[in-house]
Amino acid sequence: MSRLHPPKSLWGRIALALVFMGAVFALFWWRGPSFRAIGDAFTAVVWEWVVVAIAFNLLSVVVRALAWTTVIRSAMPPPHPKPMTVFSAFSVGLFANAVLPGRIGELARVAVLTRKLPRRKGLWATLVGTVLAHRVFDIVPVLLLIIYVLITAKVPAWAITILAAVVGIGVGLFTFTLVSARTDHGLRNDGVGAVRRVVAMARQGLGVMRAPLGMALAISFQIAGWVCQLFAVWTAMRAFHIHAPLPAAGVVLLVMNVVTLFPFWPGNIGAVQLAIAAPLSASYGVAYARGVAYGFGLQAIEASVGIGVGLIFLAREGLSVAMLKVMPSAAQAELPNAGEESDDRAERERARVSG
Repeated sequence: MSRLHPPKSLWGRIALALVFMGAVFALFWWRGPSFRAIGDAFTAVVWEWVVVAIAFNLLSVVVRALAWTTVIRSAMPPPHPKPMTVFSAFSVGLFANAVLPGRIGELARVAVLTRKLPRRKGLWATLVGTVLAHRVFDIVPVLLLIIYVLITAKVPAWAITILAAVVGIGVGLFTFTLVSARTDHGLRNDGVGAVRRVVAMARQGLGVMRAPLGMALAISFQIAGWVCQLFAVWTAMRAFHIHAPLPAAGVVLLVMNVVTLFPFWPGNIGAVQLAIAAPLSASYGVAYARGVAYGFGLQAIEASVGIGVGLIFLAREGLSVAMLKVMPSAAQAELPNAGEESDDRAERERARVSG
């Protein structure tokens, strides 16, 4: 039996995204509320609560950037990047994830950081490893959020099974990464194949997982970042006159992150709003139109931070959106390969990213 593979061509991926987008908007048109009702919900927005939600989102970005700073300091010898440099790279990554399909932002923040650090062997692969560790540490606050939601919120029976599966996958991934970081970390990079060199240097980026204090600090920052996001979701509810309890905000935060996990188009706009409105309507009696309007507002609040702050630091770094699009090819060229041809290609790709 043949397996289905995603299209490799750009036009094929665009066509697939358009199919998904069309299906979402058809569902929105068929089962969604009237656009007039959504517009009416926006006319009564309390903007003071919007400002508070934006502040919580910004604080979340700052705290999560500090978590990545902690991971980097445990993975690399000095000199270490300054916290503001890491925050700048992290903000550019958020911007790239918000405006471009895929997860280009993860490579974009690595590319920005390598421009600021002295050249050293395996720098790119090591920083990619720190991004992986930083993402893996999200598993802890996600698991805590799931437990909190299951205990306190109104969760449908079918959702409990899905959340239980997420818990199992999360625990397995965290355990696998922890074991990988603690084994074979003495492997030398010289004289081994390119793939093994990449794995060894990426494992070096997981160095924080071999330092209990550093790992605890990074996880604490990640938990604090998610708590800020939770309160941002809750205060945004108040802006749209949704007076559901804090556990309802936890449900919305989980749903929003699940829907945006695979960005078929920027922001998965439309799918996010339907996913947010459904549990609010079913479990907390929120009018469907108000829930959809709140979904648009919440996504706009998050985008205002990611795009707004990201644009500032994108200009500060002297980059453009066009440069962000070539980050994946630049990353591939940076990986260790044998031969002068690979070195020349890496140099050309670095020049493209540097403008």
